This record gives sequence, C-alpha cells and structure tokens, in this order.
Amino acid sequence: MPGRLDRVIRPARRIRGRVQVPGDKSVSHRALILGALAAGRTRVRGLAPGDDCQATRSCLRALGVSIGTSGGGHELDVEIDGLGPGGLRAPGCVLDARNSGTTARLLMGVLAGHAFRVTLTGDPSLRGRPMRRVTDPLTVMGARIETTEGRLPVTIEGGGLRGIAYTTPVPSAQVKSAILLAGLLAAGTTTVVESTPTRDHTERALAAFGVPVTVDEGGIHLPGGSVLHAADVAVPGDLSSAAFWAAAAAALPGSEVEIPEVGLNPTRTAFLGILARIGARVAADVSDPRAVEPVGTLTVRHAAVGPVVIAPDEVPGLVDELPALAALATHGGALTVTGAQELRVKESDRITALVSGLRQLGANVEEFPDGFAVDGSRQLSGGLADAAGDHRLAMAFAIAALGARDRSVIRGAEMVSVSYPGFFDVLEGLCQ
Repeated sequence: MPGRLDRVIRPARRIRGRVQVPGDKSVSHRALILGALAAGRTRVRGLAPGDDCQATRSCLRALGVSIGTSGGGHELDVEIDGLGPGGLRAPGCVLDARNSGTTARLLMGVLAGHAFRVTLTGDPSLRGRPMRRVTDPLTVMGARIETTEGRLPVTIEGGGLRGIAYTTPVPSAQVKSAILLAGLLAAGTTTVVESTPTRDHTERALAAFGVPVTVDEGGIHLPGGSVLHAADVAVPGDLSSAAFWAAAAAALPGSEVEIPEVGLNPTRTAFLGILARIGARVAADVSDPRAVEPVGTLTVRHAAVGPVVIAPDEVPGLVDELPALAALATHGGALTVTGAQELRVKESDRITALVSGLRQLGANVEEFPDGFAVDGSRQLSGGLADAAGDHRLAMAFAIAALGARDRSVIRGAEMVSVSYPGFFDVLEGLCQ
C-alpha cells in the first residue's frame, strides 16, 4: 500500500457522464478461488483490479496455482490452471490476505479441506477483525484451527471434514461462503441456513462451475465430493462502486450518470430501492436476466433528496452501500440507520469513523451503538476528513464534499486502491 495521500475535493454544481466501474470484487474473489479448485483452465474477464483481489491471487499462487494475467485498468483478464478439488499444495510461507476480509474468510474454508498445515495473516486492520464466526463452524466440520484470540493470524490443519447443518448467527455472505467451500471437500452434505438472506454470489458461482448446489426453504445444500469444471467467467461491474456515482447523481441538482455493464444481482440491488425512496429517478435495465450474474445499465438522475429510515432487517442487503447513502443525506436529506453494528468490524469501525469524518466536513451527525443519523438540513462547510484506512469512507467523504461551501481534503485517499483504483480521476471527469 502506498503512503498516506491527501486529495482535495472542490464543490461541484452537478455530475454528468457515462462511467464504466471496475469488476465486482465479490464475483472476482469467487471466480479466482473456484477456478483454482476446478480441473482445467478457467478464464475470467473483467477481474476486479484492486488490492483485495490481488491478495487472493497472491495467496492462490503461493498454494501452487498458475494464474496468468493480461490487460490492465478495468480490462484485467486472467487464466487459471486449476489443480482440481484437494489439489492445492502446502505453501512455503505464511499466506498474507493483506486488507481483504473476503480473501481471509473464503480461503479459511478452502484450506480447511486440505490436509496440510498453513498460517494465514493480514495487515493490522484485518488482524483486528473477528474470525471465530468462520473458525467455529469449520472446527465443527473437523478442521484443527488455532487463532490469535479469535483473530488473525490463524493456523489451519485441514482434511477429514464432514458435512454439517449450520445456522449462521449473523447474516454474512463471507461466513456462508467459507462453510460451503469447506463442504466441497467434506463427507456428506453441507447445509447453511440464514435467518436473513445475504448476497448469493457463491451459490451462483458454484453452479457455474458445475456443482449441484440447491437452495430451498431449508437452506443452501451442497453435496461433498462434487467435481468442479473449468468455466469462462465474465465479471460484471461492481454495483457497490457504482453506488458512489449513483449517490452523487441523486444528490446534486441537474445530475445524471449512466453506468453500463454493471452487476444487477437481485441480492445486491436494495440500494437502488433506497435511492428511489429518497427521491432519485432510478432506471436499472437488465440485459440478460438468465445470466449467471445479471448485468445491465444503471441510470440515476437527481429529482429530490428527502428523508429515509433504514430498518435493521434492511441492513444486510445494504451494508456496503451505507457510507454512500450517508454521503447523499448530507446534501439536504436525512438518514437514520439502526441494526448496523456489523459496520464496527469492517476495515475500520465504520460507524465511528464515518460519523467523525462527516463531522469534520461540517455535517450534523449522531452516533448510535448500532448505527447513526445524518441531518442534512445545513450545507457542509468543508474541511479535512480522515478515511481511517477505509476505502469506502474515502469515497463517501468525497461525494459528501461535493456539496460543501468550500474545498475539502480527504486524508488517506490512497485507500480507494482496495476496490477502485482511479476513483478520484473519474470523479474529476464527471464534475461540472
């Protein structure tokens, strides 16, 4: 990660334009991992270019997987020579997930099924995030796992797994995915039951690689010993990255942004419904609803910015987009969020850091144990907001700052490279 960078944001009258966002991180991680576990050569087009997916690629290479890369920017393509189920090799080093919670948690599920000992770590931020929600079910399946007080570094000695039926205590696509990936190499059927459905990228990806996963009212069921077949995967644009452009267009009068080839998976589009409730004009046109990952064009226009309350049962479908919605609310709206305590164990304590940064820009924000409230009735003054090592906060503060009276500075702006390299250059091109 480069050194800390300050980025100046000047007020804007409006944003207008057409923008292609980077590949979806969630889809990219899963394509890389399942490609490594499949027999044969998997081709992935449009892989997410950020640091998180680079961490997954580096870990898989250390596990013996050959991954070739071509292109750059938003056109990153890879070819993966998979080793087949159980074919990963013991690495000669500690695996480093860097800042990527998805890398760490999904790879724990994969490594639990392999009969060798390996240690997985991450950067200081990731080492502070909870891992027992993953290691507990993997231990029940038969893996032998040592944690550092429930956090990274984690040492796993895998193999000899058995399928289980497990109800996730908190809604988490990462936890669900880790259990399902472990289930690939377990004896018997693995079932995951969710009290609140989470994004279903893993289920869709497993099916695309030939695994007969089924979903019904009783949960998600995966038979152990399934053979994965190499696949060609087209990664859609990342809707969570597009959310910041959508929020900016909804915020500023006269704004309109069009985002083509973006993922419109129904388990990810709750954010668009919130934009409409706030008052924006939103059009999401799916080009092929039968695709593994639905893709289409998203168009957002400003119409009004009104108040909205997000209830706890809505949070799991919006957790990555809440910073963008908070930024939008500073442009004359109001937002109240509760039931979002999961934000406290993201790349930062995302509640405290979000509230602090918005206050530094002049916002009227209240912090709750499980959420926050933004009163956007007064214009931001501008100021210096610290992103606190969090890529989504760096982008959220930039969108909020567009409506300030004076210029603002985003400290730690380099963190956007985690998911959206080039974000600030795109922002400059859209502003008018």
